[in-house]
Amino acid sequence: MIKDFLDWYMDALQWGGYPLVAALMALESSVVPLPSEVVIPPAAHLAYTRGDMTLTGIVIAGAVGSWVGASIMYWAARLLGRPLLMRYGRYVLIGPEKIIAAQAWSDRFGAAGIFVSRLLPVIRHLIGLPAGIVRMHYGWYSAATLIGSGIWSAVLCWVGVTAGQDEELMHGSLSRITLWIAGGGALLAAMYYLFVHRHMRRAR
Repeated sequence: MIKDFLDWYMDALQWGGYPLVAALMALESSVVPLPSEVVIPPAAHLAYTRGDMTLTGIVIAGAVGSWVGASIMYWAARLLGRPLLMRYGRYVLIGPEKIIAAQAWSDRFGAAGIFVSRLLPVIRHLIGLPAGIVRMHYGWYSAATLIGSGIWSAVLCWVGVTAGQDEELMHGSLSRITLWIAGGGALLAAMYYLFVHRHMRRAR
């Protein structure tokens, strides 16, 4: 399924360019389970090898797209409020346990948590909920989101360029693909456990 998406994505980037990157990152920052790890790196690889786009442009598109999706989450939470989200959020893939976990994270780390959350799996697309519920200043929320998302997009661009220089990986070496996936998965899992899971467990 991921391979099919990547094949389609690489072709779509030929005509979609920056707007497509931004649109997919907006989805990734809302309720759609679309990992940014499959959005930015292929675009960075394409930019590095073909020059149709620039890495700077991809970082900007990724940050702006993330801000759009995060803003939707923020304003939905701010306008609907906690009771409605707790009751009906599950219908848009936001169960009560996710809301509680995001609130626990927000209570512990405050405004700085908005910035840090953009670098972490799972909590990345949820942090707008508590921010909206407590009516955090939208300007500060936006600034933290844009900066954090820009840094994360830059990291993923580096991954895309570096992976693109691995000839065995580009030729479909199963062992090399497994190595990259295992390494990336282990890093994200460690970040999730250290910075998110423990706080979710305490919240429960």
